[in-house]
Amino acid sequence: MRDRSPIQSVALLVGVVFLVVGTLGFIPGITSNYDELKFAGHNSDAQLLGIFDTSILHNIVHLLYGLAGIALARTIDGARTFLVGGGLVYLVLFVYGAIWHSEAGSNWIPVNWADNVLHLVLGIGMVALGVVLAKDVVRRDRPAPAV
Repeated sequence: MRDRSPIQSVALLVGVVFLVVGTLGFIPGITSNYDELKFAGHNSDAQLLGIFDTSILHNIVHLLYGLAGIALARTIDGARTFLVGGGLVYLVLFVYGAIWHSEAGSNWIPVNWADNVLHLVLGIGMVALGVVLAKDVVRRDRPAPAV
């Protein structure tokens, strides 16, 4: 097994967590109201862990996000791109959910306030980890000063 930088390890871990979450969204019992799981839209009354609104499309996106994280974790640049870029996507989702969190017809993603808070925390956390750990890589790659 090759050595991974901290940023690659974190991106891999985040990718695996997304894969697990996407899979759990398809398991009755872990997803409450599973019989109400719809393909997309605010009409899906299924909830992951009985808290987070979900749909088939939502679960598929989590699975794809997980696969992307695992694939991009192979390189330092890929890991940084996944964490920072993915975090920015989650911040956009937070704003989207804050605006269209109701049962309005324009709401094509099943989100509630638990989802919104999670998206905000994920967005901030992923961007922060990507930026901080990328700086650590840059510092470690610098040659030692000549004496």
